[in-house]
Amino acid sequence: MNGFFDIPSDLQHSWLGLIGLHLREALLPVLAGLLIALPLSQLCVRFRWLYPPVLWVTTVLYAIPSLAFFVVLIDYTGQTELTVMIPLTVYTLVILVPAIVDGVRSVPQETLAAATAMGFGPVRRYVQVQLPIAVPAIIAGLRVATVSSISLVSVGALIGNQGALGNLINDANIYNRPELAVNAVLTMAALAILADGLLVGVRLLMTPWMPSGARARRAQRPEPEVAAR
Repeated sequence: MNGFFDIPSDLQHSWLGLIGLHLREALLPVLAGLLIALPLSQLCVRFRWLYPPVLWVTTVLYAIPSLAFFVVLIDYTGQTELTVMIPLTVYTLVILVPAIVDGVRSVPQETLAAATAMGFGPVRRYVQVQLPIAVPAIIAGLRVATVSSISLVSVGALIGNQGALGNLINDANIYNRPELAVNAVLTMAALAILADGLLVGVRLLMTPWMPSGARARRAQRPEPEVAAR
């Protein structure tokens, strides 16, 4: 383990500092993507003709490699964290918009009709009825987006040490210290697992009515047939 946590001075951060930087660059785009995806998804649900072009545009943007994004953005945002976080926000939208739209559309029409009969307007019905029921689908999308964002931040190492933990991989080649690359990979994997576990916990707290674990397996298990006497 000698030198495993000995971070080169050119990175201007300790190991814990790189972790904080990595989480900031990874999670802020997920938060921004969620804030944009929620109203955008509602528009797609309300105006069904809007969903195909929105999905097409986001899918095309997702197909653009991050390096190509950097080349376009670097003239405007420079070699900064923003250059890394803007593509990650776009990638988050691609994941969250379909997840939220599918989750909201899965709400039974009887439930919506009951909410409308109780005087709920479109906004209140969306916030208080549709979104809570769609929480499992939204959290599932957030889990994918968060883990992807944590891994993709490392690409920022190619534009002036903006890759947080990914910078360790670059320095591993420069200084011939493979333990730095191992450090980066293991730390990013641990952060992804931790973030995923926290989101699962949030889902359990927000949806206590949903069966989970052994209860879910027991609920899905068919009842044994009673032998004829």
